Amino acid sequence: MLSLRAAEQQRYDVFMSRAPYVGLSVTSGSRRATAADIVASVQREISSGALPAGSRLPPVRALEKQLGLSKNTAQAAYDELVARGLVEAREREGVFVMAAKTARSIEAPITTPPLPDFVAPALSRPDFTPRGVTNLSTVFIDPELLPTERLSECARSVLREKMPAQYDVQGYQPLREAIAKRLVARGLDVEADHIVVTTGSQQSLDIVARSLSRKKIAIESPVYAYAKLLFENLGHDLVGLPLDPFAGLDLDAWDRALASKPALAYLIPSFHNPTGYSYSSAELRGVLELCAKHGVAILEDDWGSDMLSDGEYRPMLRMLGGRNVLYVNSFTKKLLPSLRIGFVAAPPELVPTLVATKRLSTLGNAWLTEAVVAEFLDRGYYDTHLQHLQRSLDQRYAACLAALDELMPDGVKWTTPGGGPTLWLEIPRTIDLAALEAHLARRNIVVSNKSAAFLGEPNLHGFRIAYAWLAEHEMRAALTILADALRTLG
Repeated sequence: MLSLRAAEQQRYDVFMSRAPYVGLSVTSGSRRATAADIVASVQREISSGALPAGSRLPPVRALEKQLGLSKNTAQAAYDELVARGLVEAREREGVFVMAAKTARSIEAPITTPPLPDFVAPALSRPDFTPRGVTNLSTVFIDPELLPTERLSECARSVLREKMPAQYDVQGYQPLREAIAKRLVARGLDVEADHIVVTTGSQQSLDIVARSLSRKKIAIESPVYAYAKLLFENLGHDLVGLPLDPFAGLDLDAWDRALASKPALAYLIPSFHNPTGYSYSSAELRGVLELCAKHGVAILEDDWGSDMLSDGEYRPMLRMLGGRNVLYVNSFTKKLLPSLRIGFVAAPPELVPTLVATKRLSTLGNAWLTEAVVAEFLDRGYYDTHLQHLQRSLDQRYAACLAALDELMPDGVKWTTPGGGPTLWLEIPRTIDLAALEAHLARRNIVVSNKSAAFLGEPNLHGFRIAYAWLAEHEMRAALTILADALRTLG
């Protein structure tokens, strides 16, 4: 054992060998600095060169005294800086700024291989327009109407749980159970094991299309453009089913088209994208009869049927046709686009193939976002959110119809979907759509030319109106400019 004098001498030697610590200036937006404020201040000073490598930071007790913090707060800040690789803690010496990592020099390659030959998909413009531009044709809902605060609460709750090490390829079990419960309440015969959770509805379409043994799909024309482009990109032959939202379905034409025996009919019966049209009950029965007659399977994209006032739902092909109808839906647009949660409900004998196809592309999806949506559903937030959302969309829809009725020139007509986020505006064919787009772009207004949504020659001449995206005054201002443009070009 050390003598008392020797121990004192050792402490003195350690004290004298320590480098003096630097003065640290911590900025905060509140009265008292937080651990995050300390981390941000140190990181900023290191980046600026004010804290060079080897600088010793104030001891925890000194920082605690200087800023009036608890010891735990100061220690938490230093622990975070260590975790970020900005500082190192040396036992009995203190906390020191680490040397910046220098980039290794890259030597010239010995030989350069060629680039692979890519074929770019024929995508339209980006989904989101830049700030200052009014998008009159997007399918998205105004972010002000979306439940970001409650989703954040659910995310914080989920993050307090122990994160599982493994993913569930089919999807987070509690989320699948919550989805099945909702669908059963709507009259569908669905169990949790029949559901595959996907990255938005787009991945659902992808795994179904990839799983087909025959590469031939019937689609409405027009149809959701990204579905059509996906099927084309996967090498499917496409059969057009003409859809006129002002005249309804021509079931005789559909009968002739389905006689070519496609493997699958991809259909959007409720608040059709892009026209807003919803099949009548007679049309739903007629479509089921035609598909049964010609041996054509059905993939129903039901993205919009729960966007109807007063908690009502439109009838669905899956409800009327039973389990053999593959059913796709998504929380993406109604909840928060960045979550990217969708699902496909399939007959139990097809689920293993869909899960295996999903594994090939992603192995499994992120547990966190699936758990957040499961928590949101479990708390009952989703139904409350839909009630508020539907009331807001009803007001915007009524204001949009009133503005169209007042502002649009003769010869312009529009659909009246009564729900969903968009309607279709049909303009006279004497007006060139490309010229109209260019004219409006000069006024910072974007309309979506939906030529990619048609198979063959377009049977409609117009574009979507996004009343769910724009506040009422924004919608009226944009429609005023559109009406002026139509009169100018007409």
